[in-house]
Amino acid sequence: QVQLVESGGGLVQAGGSLRLSCAASGLTFSNYAMGWFRQAPGKEREFVAAISRSGLSTYYVDSVKGRFTISRDSAKNTVALQMNSLKPEDTAVYYCAADFQPSSRSYYTTRGTEYNYWGQGTQVTVSS
Repeated sequence: QVQLVESGGGLVQAGGSLRLSCAASGLTFSNYAMGWFRQAPGKEREFVAAISRSGLSTYYVDSVKGRFTISRDSAKNTVALQMNSLKPEDTAVYYCAADFQPSSRSYYTTRGTEYNYWGQGTQVTVSS
């Protein structure tokens, strides 16, 4: 049974930092590109960041470039999202997702429909 479990969310003041972590189990982690998405109240789910199987290719939505960093640790089967200089508009439930890509170590996608597995989400609240 595949499980993605996010942790690290919480309440932080604007300008602060949080580090989200997602622990994957029940899958061969090295075969999956990974992504982070978020959903704010009353809004649609939004892509945040993605990382390829190799970890060498990353991509970010413009609104978080320079502030967020995605990384993966294949030894621990985890993917992290370091979030710095947080803003109130970053408030959302953050989800990690796994995209099965056995034939490409460099591929990643921003399209949520391409991801095979999702975590339950972790709440991030940024106060002004």
